[in-house]
Amino acid sequence: FIENNDIQALSKGTFRGLKSLTHLSLANNNLQTLPRDLFKPLDILSDLDLRGNTLACDCKIKWLVEWLEGTNTTVPAVFCSSPGQFEGQRIRDLALSDFQCITTGKGLPPPVLPFQAVSAEPFTYASDLYVALAQPGASSCSVLKWDYVERKLRDFDRIPAHSAVHCKPIVAQDQLYVVVAQLFGGSYIYRWDTAVDKFIKIQDIDSQKVRKPNDIEAFQIEGDWYFVIADSSKAGSTSLYRLNQNGFYSHQALHAWHRDTDVEYVENDGKPRLIISSSSQAPVIYQWSRAQKQFVAQGEVGEMLDVQMVKHFRSKRDQFLCLSRYIGDSKVVRWEGQRFVEVQTLPSRGSMVMQPFAVGQRQYLALGSDFSFTHVYLWEEEKQKFAKFQELSVQAPRAFRYVPAADVQLLLAPSFKANTLVYRHVVVDLSL
Repeated sequence: FIENNDIQALSKGTFRGLKSLTHLSLANNNLQTLPRDLFKPLDILSDLDLRGNTLACDCKIKWLVEWLEGTNTTVPAVFCSSPGQFEGQRIRDLALSDFQCITTGKGLPPPVLPFQAVSAEPFTYASDLYVALAQPGASSCSVLKWDYVERKLRDFDRIPAHSAVHCKPIVAQDQLYVVVAQLFGGSYIYRWDTAVDKFIKIQDIDSQKVRKPNDIEAFQIEGDWYFVIADSSKAGSTSLYRLNQNGFYSHQALHAWHRDTDVEYVENDGKPRLIISSSSQAPVIYQWSRAQKQFVAQGEVGEMLDVQMVKHFRSKRDQFLCLSRYIGDSKVVRWEGQRFVEVQTLPSRGSMVMQPFAVGQRQYLALGSDFSFTHVYLWEEEKQKFAKFQELSVQAPRAFRYVPAADVQLLLAPSFKANTLVYRHVVVDLSL
């Protein structure tokens, strides 16, 4: 019985070795917190009195909530003295989900890749991890290889590309291809030649169809490989290419003359679809026809104009679309069969990129801006909404790519005006 002693703090080992202790009273002291697992050594503790202390119900006390849920010890009601939202509540009534104790390592400057870039595409080839980046300022597509020993990206090879806007790697049938999309001078496809250990140009892309490329998506349908290039010119068309034994060949022209800004491949209910965003109309949905072996126009995504980028993510059984807008607010909508239900509006003046990505069980959303900070949001499943999580200082971001490098999780942020930043995902549990 050590109540009424103005005890302000206890060390973690205060009760170590007291395995026969059955009754403990710490009542009416001045304890604001308790060390994690303080009562773990007390194997046969039957009664515990913590009343009359000023316990702060923050992350450092989260362990006590969990202990109270599982213990057979009799504990009279103990109340929170702070913070404000918990003041006066019984600690036993708190839920573990009430504690927001997970954060990331903030305040550390991210490492940089000393060049500008406008796209980043991670890929695995021959069991190694690579990243392909479009670098118009350096007139190349740069391919970096992950060094597992030094845990960093190293130069691997460069493909000449004077005005590259996207460098898309495709690993198909044990071959590595890179589709190089350029604003001027035509676009090309390269293949990695293992005999000479370098990229070899294998074909041109029709410059009459693809005049001003903006984005590339690659995917498989029924075992066949395809890629689609969004064309942002008024005279060209977004184009679908299919791989055969000799290379990729034109398969279908889509959505001509609409200044397309982005294309996203989505499989929903087992049906392959393309969603094409455009400067001149709402995003258009195409669905794959197995009979015709091509995509057929299906409808539009609401009345959403000026969509720069369309990306999707899944949460349990639901499918969501993230629609970034340069003028006006960006949107998150839920796909419900033939209609879309708006879930959330996010302020995004000057946004060119809105990228969802998952790290383990945690779903994030990076929303970039040319005029302010990049905002990273964390998905809250119960509320079906994103909550603000972190700010990143990235100048004119053009992409965000999650790169799982063994035990290191990276987020690449290519910048149109500055160095490419590399953020590392660090989870810190403040309750430990």
